[in-house]
Parts: sequence; structure tokens; C-alpha cells
Amino acid sequence: MIDSHLNNHTRQIKNFLHKEGFIGNSDEVKLTPLAGDGSSRLFFKIKTGVDATYCGVLPGNKNPKKGMAEAHAAFHIGSHLKKRGIPVPAIHAFEPESGFILFEDLGDTLLYDKMKLEKKKTGDRIWQQIKETYKEIIELLIYMQISGSIRFDRKWSWDSQRYDKKLMLEKESGYFMQAFCQDMLGMKNYPAQLTDEFKKLAARAARQPAVYFLHRDFQSRNLMVCDGAIRVIDFQGGRLGPLGYDLASLLIDPYAQIPDTVQRELLDYYLEELCRYGLDDLAFLKGYKSLALQRNLQILGAFAFLARQKQKTFFNQFILPATLFLQHQLAGHEGDEYPQLLILTEKILALLDT
Repeated sequence: MIDSHLNNHTRQIKNFLHKEGFIGNSDEVKLTPLAGDGSSRLFFKIKTGVDATYCGVLPGNKNPKKGMAEAHAAFHIGSHLKKRGIPVPAIHAFEPESGFILFEDLGDTLLYDKMKLEKKKTGDRIWQQIKETYKEIIELLIYMQISGSIRFDRKWSWDSQRYDKKLMLEKESGYFMQAFCQDMLGMKNYPAQLTDEFKKLAARAARQPAVYFLHRDFQSRNLMVCDGAIRVIDFQGGRLGPLGYDLASLLIDPYAQIPDTVQRELLDYYLEELCRYGLDDLAFLKGYKSLALQRNLQILGAFAFLARQKQKTFFNQFILPATLFLQHQLAGHEGDEYPQLLILTEKILALLDT
């Protein structure tokens, strides 16, 4: 069955490449399926008879309407970001009817993979070496957030047009409670105050101006290293949002597990860069912790869903680090603000320990 599907995709893609002038009738086309992390989309390494390589992406089959909306978002947002000077992969061709996108081939090296390899060689010394790379990423991030928002058409966004309180409650704290606490851990019977805390957290996070380009999954598995430079992928979930969310995604990334001291140094560097753009660093800091908490809840909901519902066991190893990040964020003043969430986090850690 897998071979049959692959043959069908090969024929479909070959016909499209021929129609668009990328190959001739006699050229061989080889498709190699690629893993897509949590995505239901289909990814292929495409090699043609002239030895050119591309990355092809097709919508998944389970929810065609959603898949097509996501594909059109990827095309429009990717084209926009490229025009704004963001280092995303070039889009060579797009077929609106099927949702097929032919991307530039960026190779195989995720930032996560590079870090994992270096960590084996150097241990914790990796952070002295890679801090400069992360500072470059921060410079890129701020540029993307500001430049990417210019002439950004909210209609391109397929999931929601703006990061807002409704999204936070449904797809972050709500996702955390349903997919992680209930479905994965079997936890039930929560105090009413917990819901109130989530509403308070979302209200605080929503005070931040949602007028910048938001990637919404800006972390080490969505950053690639190609010819020594960082490239940004998986941007189809882009919309308008606040500055702090993507920075939190980068710094509390469970894949990378950046030490707290390095996180603080990188946060300071981001604040310096903000000031260079004439933006208010103190106003940013007022909302950053709330956005980081929101992001942490989203991470745990997503990892639990992928590990349990989609049987992608790769994500299990990152659930404990993500929960420890949540506990760390709730230490001190934040724990006083959200006592029920802190109690719940301690219970979760006890369950994960057993």
C-alpha cells in the first residue's frame, strides 16, 4: 500500500514538474519520503534526472479542507517572508488545485541535529560555542517579527488571523488540560480556581500588542543550517501576534534545553536588540513571562497529543523537560500568582516520576 501511494505521488509530482518545465518527459524522478514531526502533511526529497533536488510538500489526506487551507497559507506566507528578506526556503512552484508546493532543498541538518551532535562531543561546553549562533537567531527573529508584519495579509492565516485570548484558552491552556492532563495522565476533578487562573493568565498575555509577525513554533527543529547559515521553516502557522511568544518558543525549547543562565543572557541580548529598533524593552518584559507560560502549556498539550494520539513516541522524551520548565517558570512570584497551576504541576511531576 505504501509503495502504491508513493507511485501515485511520483506520477502526480512528475506530471506537475513536466507541466511547469522543470523536467522533460524522459527524465527520471525519485521521491524519498521524509518524516514530518507532528505534521500530517506529506514531505518528499525530490531528485530529478538532471540531479536537481527539491523538497516537495503535499497536504495530508485525513482532513482535505484543512490540508488545503494550510498549503495555501504556506505558499502565501512563505512568498511574503521571502520578499521581506527572511531566510525561508524559496518556493519554486505551487499547484493551487492539489496544494503541492515545490520548495528549495535546504539539506538535512536541523539546528537540533547539529546541537545534538555537538553536545555528544563537548557536553555542557556546547553553550559557550553555540551562544553566538543563538544571538544571530535572535537578530533574525526580531527582523522577521517586524519586517514580516509589514503588508502581512491576515487572510493568509489558515488557523486564526491573530494570536488572542480565545486561542490561548482553547488551544494552549485548554489543549494542556485535555491532551496532557486528562488524556495522557488520566487526571480529573480540578478546582474551579484553576480555570480562573488560566483566564487571568490569558488576559495578561493578551495585553501585549499583537501586531508583529508570529511564527508560533520558532524552535530548534524548525531552524535549519544550510551552507553555514540559519534558515526558517514550518512557517505556515504564521499570523499576527506579540513579540514575546516566539522568543519564549526559542528559549524554553524542550528540544534544546537551554540552561537558565544562558536563557537569561539571550533574553538580555533580545532586549538590547529591541532597543536598537526603538521598541520599549520594559513594556516587553511586562508580558514576556505570561507569554512564556502560555507557550509552555501549548508545548505540553502538543507533545502529549503527538505521543498518545498519533503514537509518535519520539516526543515522550521531551515531556519531562517541558514540565520542569513549567515548574521553574512558576517559581517565586509567578507561583504566587497561579497557585493552583503550581500545585497541578507538582502533581504532574509526581505522576511522571512514577
